[in-house]
Amino acid sequence: MSAPMQPAAGLAAAAAVPTVARRPWAAGLDRGIGWLVEIPAAMLVVAEVVILFAGIVARYVLHTPLVWSDELASILFLWLAMLGSVVAFRRGEHMRMTAFVNRASPAMRAFLDMLAIAAALAFLLLIVGPGYEYAYEEQYVTTPALEIPNIWRAAALPVGTLLMVAVALLRLLERADWQSALKAIVVVALVVGALYLLQPVLQNLGNYNLLIFFVGVVAACVFAGVPIAFCFGLATFGYLALTTSTPMMVVVGRMDEGMSHLILLAVPLFVFLGLLIEMTSMAQRMVAFLASLLGHVRGGLSYVLIGAMYLVSGISGAKAADMAAVAPVLFPEMRKRGAQDGDLVALLSATGAQTETIPPSLVLITIGSVTGVSITALFTGGLLPGLVLALMLCVVVWRRSRRQERAPEGRASGAEILRTLVIALPALALPFVIRAAVVEGVATATEVSTIGIVYSILIGLLVYRRFDWRRLWPMLVDTACLSGSILLIIGAATGMAWALTQSGFSSQLAQLMAGLPGGAATFMAVSIVAFVILGSVLEGIPAIVLFGPLLFPIAQQMGIHEVHYAMVVILAMGIGLFAPPFGVGYYAACAIGRVSPDRGMRAIVGYLVSIALGLIIVAAVPWLSIGFLR
Repeated sequence: MSAPMQPAAGLAAAAAVPTVARRPWAAGLDRGIGWLVEIPAAMLVVAEVVILFAGIVARYVLHTPLVWSDELASILFLWLAMLGSVVAFRRGEHMRMTAFVNRASPAMRAFLDMLAIAAALAFLLLIVGPGYEYAYEEQYVTTPALEIPNIWRAAALPVGTLLMVAVALLRLLERADWQSALKAIVVVALVVGALYLLQPVLQNLGNYNLLIFFVGVVAACVFAGVPIAFCFGLATFGYLALTTSTPMMVVVGRMDEGMSHLILLAVPLFVFLGLLIEMTSMAQRMVAFLASLLGHVRGGLSYVLIGAMYLVSGISGAKAADMAAVAPVLFPEMRKRGAQDGDLVALLSATGAQTETIPPSLVLITIGSVTGVSITALFTGGLLPGLVLALMLCVVVWRRSRRQERAPEGRASGAEILRTLVIALPALALPFVIRAAVVEGVATATEVSTIGIVYSILIGLLVYRRFDWRRLWPMLVDTACLSGSILLIIGAATGMAWALTQSGFSSQLAQLMAGLPGGAATFMAVSIVAFVILGSVLEGIPAIVLFGPLLFPIAQQMGIHEVHYAMVVILAMGIGLFAPPFGVGYYAACAIGRVSPDRGMRAIVGYLVSIALGLIIVAAVPWLSIGFLR
């Protein structure tokens, strides 16, 4: 049985601090906070599985739907997201860019690590008040099914924020090199104070503030090693607080909206499913069979990863959930075969961009809902563009695998392939069980992962007889931790998307693109560039909500088929979404793969170039998107 994946060096917001003696009182407080947060976080993962699976059984078997199940799952989900964020913050596993931090001298590295914590603390302190105010206002809202005040749900935001404040203060106070901590606090205080004093000037700059905050502040924080979620949060809060009259409670509300969308509940559930597949040795059986087929081919499992992401994309509809379902199965064996961590997360990110058009993608559903384009047509049109990009990725894998020093495994005999197939059949059936549950209407995209979890538990206990109960609790805590770090990034990105909407930037962009010379070709080219940029700073759905209703009518006026245009902008946005240094999806892939973001920077360039070439092909050949439409 392979060992569980451990956090990679460089992921930490605090763990990269040089090793020093921790004060006993600090160690005691840290353990106390750990127990206070990890126990309920792990229990919430179990509760979500039980509630959603009970909803499936009640609806499909007993024919008595539980009308309150989704509502209760949504309430608990926000608590899971916030407590998971606290666990990740305490462990130092919030995603951050460490490419420049790692090149600094030991003294500068210690300072930058403290600066990352101080900057995160600044954002947390800024939203404590608005978070409390938001939760307080929610007490006047009653949930429709359970008929309880919504403060039971919204209280997760201020509680999680205060716990992270406590962790940040503890990290700053517990280190012996207090000079670095003090310098970091002073620098952050000076920057915040300077921006506050410049408020009258900033208010007269108009949309130039978008460059200052959403480019300048974000870039400075990212390259200084501040966790990505807090980079987005600081920029959004600073822009709204200093240049608008928007109540800061709205920022918290937008974060809540981004983090707690019920479909995102698939993320922690698929993370847990991936850990179960590995722990029950189902992953070993599947990989053994796939290796028997492609083990003799250089880069064989890389081809399997590309194909698996294409197929799995139709299960959950959420890219983070797709990556969480595939990576834990393939990464351990790929590492054994000599694959480098950087290339693994680079390929995983690229496949995330590649599969944005594969139904039932949430982005496809969103485009249909906000633009009026037939969702059925979008589902039909999305298959071939995704296949084109998959083939382009395979070309890069082929070229890179030729340079591998390690020779591939020998070709397996027919008997060996048959034997591994028979052993792997219960494990290989899992994707078909999950897909059948969705197609037959047994479960929704959010619920279906619970069927996979129950199936994996039964196969592990009854068929493979490999179920290590001692690993169950750490797996639950790891699930909450990883999910919290991903969801906080998505929440912060949603807040930033809303701020861009309020600036009027979206309507100005639409007017500019409508007036471009050169007709449809120029409009398509500019759309690609625009959506790559938008995808790098916005999560997919907010970008579509912002610009879809504005740009799709212009495309129709220029004679571009709406489904063709949808495929092009989705793929362009996917490239931006998974392209470092700003793409949220790239950091989600790194979090899922437990690899430092800077490890994949160089490796991902070739994959992104191949996807860009595939996008050009899709844009130039409309038949690939509309050829099978009736």
